Amino acid sequence: MSTAEPARLAWFKSSYSGNEGGECVEVSVAPGTVHVRDSKAPAHAQLAFPRSEWPAFVHFTAGR
Repeated sequence: MSTAEPARLAWFKSSYSGNEGGECVEVSVAPGTVHVRDSKAPAHAQLAFPRSEWPAFVHFTAGR
């Protein structure tokens, strides 16, 4: 896992997120870890995945 503090991560909004205020996902890539959060609630919980597991997470969620 990354030792990067969540407050210091650089977040990027998904290119699939619209500007209408709907469902938005933000992602931050840190050494060894990919973090995911809800852009409408950035102070709430976030998911963190080892970079090696990120493709499996994307594959799983793409089918939903």
